Amino acid sequence: MFGQTVLERRGLDQRRLDRRGLDRRGLDRRGRRLRRILGAVGVTAAMVIGEVALVGTGSASADPAANDWYRLRMCESSDTYSIDTGNGYYGAYQFDLPTWRSVGGQGYPNQAAPAEQDYRALYLYRMRGWEPWTCARILGLHQDRDGGSGVVPPRGGNPNPPAPPAPPAPPAPPAPPAPPGSAAPAWPGVQYFYGDYSANLRTWQLQMRNRGYPFVGTGYFGDKTLKYVKVLQARNGLCVCGFIGPKTWKAAWDGR
Repeated sequence: MFGQTVLERRGLDQRRLDRRGLDRRGLDRRGRRLRRILGAVGVTAAMVIGEVALVGTGSASADPAANDWYRLRMCESSDTYSIDTGNGYYGAYQFDLPTWRSVGGQGYPNQAAPAEQDYRALYLYRMRGWEPWTCARILGLHQDRDGGSGVVPPRGGNPNPPAPPAPPAPPAPPAPPAPPGSAAPAWPGVQYFYGDYSANLRTWQLQMRNRGYPFVGTGYFGDKTLKYVKVLQARNGLCVCGFIGPKTWKAAWDGR
């Protein structure tokens, strides 16, 4: 070693590198080959990941939430599946018979099981969205992409089985219902207009029902409440203004 020239030592070192396959050109060639392999693997991995991502983006059901259905039932029927007030609308979702039969319902809606009524309501929603229900407009329910899609829902009832939360708290404590023949409870101090919701409105509606008016007692001031507020006001010589103030409140107990 000590007698070798610099060139000889360099030649020896180069031969050792050649034998071990680690010359610069080999490193370059292997590096390019390795990069090509890794590049191919990367493309394949990207394709696999892309396919997995596509599989994972399948759309889930976009039907309304359970709370939306609960609010609708409360507005339509006080969430009473067996209701029949004699006005031609039946059950929790207040189907009339032609609409009920158009979505495959049999018999009368109020005589069907709750799960069957839920399913037919979902079926109707898939066919026509919220359009058949006046209460949906009063409540401001929003229609998703399944509403009016025409896609028949799977059997098994409402895919969002009801586990309803409590309805919104009324702005004032409810007035206690008066026994027959007693004086009207104190006016709650709030004027009620179309679109309002209140437990006090429900008390007023139930009192009107006791007098023979066709109320369910939902607590919502909708079309029916507006109609009979005006009827009551006209019968009692009050201003036919279409809202419930202290005189219209009292007339439900003491008026004609």
